[in-house]
Amino acid sequence: MPRPLGELEDAVMTRVWRWNRPVTVREVLDDLRRERPIAYTTVMTVMDNLREKGWVRREREGRAYRYEAVSTRAAYSAALMNEAWAASDNPAAALVAFFGMMSPEQEEALRDALRVVQPEGVHLDAPEENDGASER
Repeated sequence: MPRPLGELEDAVMTRVWRWNRPVTVREVLDDLRRERPIAYTTVMTVMDNLREKGWVRREREGRAYRYEAVSTRAAYSAALMNEAWAASDNPAAALVAFFGMMSPEQEEALRDALRVVQPEGVHLDAPEENDGASER
């Protein structure tokens, strides 16, 4: 399971995921420098660490490397949520608490996701009220 990314790792990966193409250290550096002063060697080290951790792969292009994400931000987020849920001693209670924290936008995203992956045999809609009459 993945460890949460550190602050700088997340800043780098955010760019790699957003751009969705192979990137150089220089491109990431130039973009990061819009927000903070940072050294080329720092970004290079972070990107190499991300490669060693399996988050990016690299390919040599001339004298530089181009780095590319191995998976998506959505997959990363899902793995973190799954890890947190698996660590609970009461997964059902953890889900109830999680759902209770959701914003209306998150609730709508959950409804959309459930429509896409609705498990067979599991009915997620509220049961219909029975007025006492039953089919015989």
